[in-house]
Amino acid sequence: MANVAVIGAQWGDEGKGKVVDWLASRADIVVRFQGGHNAGHTLVVGNQTYKLSLLPSGLVRGKLGIIGNGVVVDPEALLAEIARVRAQGLAVGPETLRIAENAPLILPLHAALDQAREAARGARRIGTTGRGIGPAYEDKVARRAIRLADLGEPETLSARLDELLLHHNTLLQGLGAEPFSKDVLLARLTELAPLLLPYAEPVWERLDEARRAGRRILFEGAQAVMLDVDHGTYPFVTSSNTVAATAAAGAGVGPAAVGTVLGIAKAYCTRVGSGPFPTELHDETGRLLGERGHEFGTVTGRPRRCGWFDAALVRQAVKVAGIQGLALTKLDVLDGLPELRVGVGYRIGGESFRHLPAAPGAQAAAVPVYETLAGWQGSTRGARSWAELPAAAVKYVRRIEELVEAPVILLSTSPERDDTILMRDPFEG
Repeated sequence: MANVAVIGAQWGDEGKGKVVDWLASRADIVVRFQGGHNAGHTLVVGNQTYKLSLLPSGLVRGKLGIIGNGVVVDPEALLAEIARVRAQGLAVGPETLRIAENAPLILPLHAALDQAREAARGARRIGTTGRGIGPAYEDKVARRAIRLADLGEPETLSARLDELLLHHNTLLQGLGAEPFSKDVLLARLTELAPLLLPYAEPVWERLDEARRAGRRILFEGAQAVMLDVDHGTYPFVTSSNTVAATAAAGAGVGPAAVGTVLGIAKAYCTRVGSGPFPTELHDETGRLLGERGHEFGTVTGRPRRCGWFDAALVRQAVKVAGIQGLALTKLDVLDGLPELRVGVGYRIGGESFRHLPAAPGAQAAAVPVYETLAGWQGSTRGARSWAELPAAAVKYVRRIEELVEAPVILLSTSPERDDTILMRDPFEG
């Protein structure tokens, strides 16, 4: 049996939460390996809806959840999320959740800097969530981050705060924001230490033991390939690598342990925040997709921009992320549309491209080249087999497979976890 890594194949919000929840029923351990509490997964279980930002989705299934070292952890946000899901009946504690002891922490000064920078950018803002994720990753690579294990060493914690404040307070004052007090931060981190340290461990060791014992591991990505800091629509990207290769570094396992790479894509396309979106619709169809799909960010509540499926973009994601199969979600949102369009490439200044170039100016100027397909009048909502789908819906899915050069191995037809058509079990490799 293979392990599985689940990543987004567009700009995020593809419905990864439902797919991970569905796959978690077949896994033993679910691992978050990158991102922070700027990513949200919504899981619908009966009459209960869980909105998760940091917690691995497998906790809803009663599986062991692990937050890897590739995640930047906001202690306050994590504890608030734990309290919220406990109130909904989930058992979350050190026996069900483990956190890498070398995971970097997000502090209030990170969020303050994030927001001050966005305000200073004005019309050129990137569209971050303002939660401090980017500045926390900056501190990690600059080797001044406070990591979870540091909470157990008062002298280390004090010294790291001195270095952090020397850097951040200078920046904050330059941006016209209030500086932070070391005494206040140190006191709060000292209070948080006994609440967080019981979750800490060298998770790489637990994962190695699990792999040797033949236990199934599901690696849960956040955001998506086109928000990858290297491969996405830079600079309108997140601050971490979102491709499947990051699962190894972000969890502390070898590349061979990652297993099957499953990419999640909507049957149309959405994006939250700023940045290029060639197939975006500003008409009645775009509004209809947003209403039917309930397209609002799980974390931010911001309305998502909506458009046609961009096969050229997803093909690019398939190639750079090593996606071996796709899970196509929200097919039911397209029910009843008379015709559908699929982006198959771009025209930029008279030239044709099968991929989105790296240069920001070219990305902004990209005009989609469309292929038109027939819509369908029947309903796909709740379908659990190919036989229940209208013929035109099947043709739409098959054409997407051809264009993105990857098979659709799982099809989601509603938010309910069991409304799923499985063509191939990703755990089988």
